[in-house]
Amino acid sequence: MIRIFLYDLLAKKRLSQRELSRMTGIRANTISDMCNEIAERVSLDHLEKICAALDLSSLEELIQRVPDAPEENAE
Repeated sequence: MIRIFLYDLLAKKRLSQRELSRMTGIRANTISDMCNEIAERVSLDHLEKICAALDLSSLEELIQRVPDAPEENAE
């Protein structure tokens, strides 16, 4: 599963989704989808703009792959 930590980062930096939208030029609905982790596609340009606006040193601060829990055998 891919996790997007945008909501937590905005809270930590005391920024609203609207402020980030203004800073980056990314539509507010797109920011909201990322914060709620319902975005199906994320533009590389958007990732770059968000990392720059939030002064992130690594993309992993924003987005990570978290392995799914292994399914239990039904035996």
